[in-house]
Amino acid sequence: MDTTRRTDQERSADRRRRELLEAADRVVLRDGPGASMNAIAAEAGITKPILYRHFGDKSGLYAALAQRHTDALLDALRAALDAPAERRERVEATLDTYLTAIEARPQVYRFLMHPAEGGQPGDQGFDIGKHSAPLLRRMGEELGKVIEDRVDLGPDSRQLARVWGHGIVGMMHAAGDWWLGERPCTRAELVRSLADLLWGRLAAAGDKVGGPGF
Repeated sequence: MDTTRRTDQERSADRRRRELLEAADRVVLRDGPGASMNAIAAEAGITKPILYRHFGDKSGLYAALAQRHTDALLDALRAALDAPAERRERVEATLDTYLTAIEARPQVYRFLMHPAEGGQPGDQGFDIGKHSAPLLRRMGEELGKVIEDRVDLGPDSRQLARVWGHGIVGMMHAAGDWWLGERPCTRAELVRSLADLLWGRLAAAGDKVGGPGF
């Protein structure tokens, strides 16, 4: 009975946490980096101390939202990589998936990657590098593993795959950040240009024997 009670409590806590994250998402979509703990608590219909009880502070809430959105983005990127298409088409689809995601929800992107822009009182010391860098590292490791599993890069394949993974994520992030702010070209033009930059070595590499192919 005690085990059942704990399980019910855990389910209830998980459900409440999801509800609070959904409220936070709504505020972030509206306010971007300016989203405050006060506004999120009000949206959720609770007091700020209760919000702190669940997440600790804005850093804890940021980490929870970052995991939520990074999980969704990685799922979308994997789907693009698994699509039944030629390698070049899948490279372009993967780049386009990332750019589409940040274009569709720019306020969420800015909250995750430029949280210091909000400048909310009481959020002093919110270190952008401390919080946004792990997102990019996680994406780099995930992409590196995909490359290692699918592409034959010869000797030192694992190390080279990690280099490629982090390099591609860094390129997508830097180019996407610039593009989202300035809009110097269409998304399709940016995708083609980035794919051209990547394509030479990717085109030459063979599929890894026994892997799912790339």
